[in-house]
Amino acid sequence: MQTVTLNVQGMSCGHCVKAVEGSVGVLEGVNEVKVKLDEALVEVTFNESEVSLDKIKETIDEQGYDVE
Repeated sequence: MQTVTLNVQGMSCGHCVKAVEGSVGVLEGVNEVKVKLDEALVEVTFNESEVSLDKIKETIDEQGYDVE
């Protein structure tokens, strides 16, 4: 398992949190997703042999948020 913290811009409310946690959380290999709204951070714990970091970033981007 690997844990990464991503800087994600554009999240501003509970709906944003649910959108990110919901879309990333259903990816095969993702174990846990925590959004820290006030810090604009998303912490993801995942199995790198099942899902790539690029796929996680792409999924967040598809929800309309900018991953830095």
